Amino acid sequence: MGFDPDSKLGPALHFFIYDTAKIFILLAIMIFVIGVLRTWLPEKGLRAWMNRGGLWGNLVAALFGAITPFCSCSSVPIFISLLKAGVPLGVTFSFLITSPIINEYLVVLMAGEFGVPVAIAYVLSGLIIGTSAGAILGKMKLQHLLEPDFNEASQNKSEIPKFNFLLRLRYGFNESVSVIRQIWLWVILGVGIGAFIHNYVPQETIHSLINATGIFSVPLATILGVPMYGSCAAIVPVAVVLFQKGIPLGTALAFMMAMAALSLPEAIMLRRIMHLKLIAIYFSITSLAIIFTGYLLNALARYL
Repeated sequence: MGFDPDSKLGPALHFFIYDTAKIFILLAIMIFVIGVLRTWLPEKGLRAWMNRGGLWGNLVAALFGAITPFCSCSSVPIFISLLKAGVPLGVTFSFLITSPIINEYLVVLMAGEFGVPVAIAYVLSGLIIGTSAGAILGKMKLQHLLEPDFNEASQNKSEIPKFNFLLRLRYGFNESVSVIRQIWLWVILGVGIGAFIHNYVPQETIHSLINATGIFSVPLATILGVPMYGSCAAIVPVAVVLFQKGIPLGTALAFMMAMAALSLPEAIMLRRIMHLKLIAIYFSITSLAIIFTGYLLNALARYL
């Protein structure tokens, strides 16, 4: 398109086009697939299975999130589908938290840059954060803070009737179209803000701030990481640079987790689904869990 690839505008535009296309493709494909699968899985049975055994549902959702290669924005469509399938809100949050924190190529990069023990500790930390934060959110009974159309859909306890193969495909297609129509504008707005942050916020400033705050570096790293937005593959090099500059391992990983799990574009997309109060509670609890994990990893790093 004639833009200079070395300028800030060119990469920002590339980021916007690429991520918008990627998210809409994920929306279309994943919601279609989940919609088709829902025709085989009664919603009542799904809710019972996810609610079984205390933290079981949250752990299963966190494990499901760990094997899905999505960023914080790309996880939102699956979060919506789980809600529409009647999965409890706290359980869906466990997926939403864990999915961007852990994925296979992120773990491979972690193992190559930090070593296998650190990569394992990171994966376990991500699962614990997703499971515990989702469980806390579930106990708070926040269903009423969903937007009315999503609240009604999540509380619909009627089972999906039996379909033949063609009707199953049609059901998945209609589900995909319905969700895209509901949130397409929020996706574009969120990715646009993410493209600006990704290319116009200087990382050097963040490095210097974290390095100068001592014991408060973990919460500051988490707070700075929350509004940031970038691809999962770009998150590991940021954490490596922080670590190489002498910042404690737990602090660097806290920044990485916050940058992966939470973002301003994600909050904008979630606004279509839930009230601002619920978004604030979700971000706060997840941030506190990341801060606690960062301090714990710093303590463990002294003995490794």
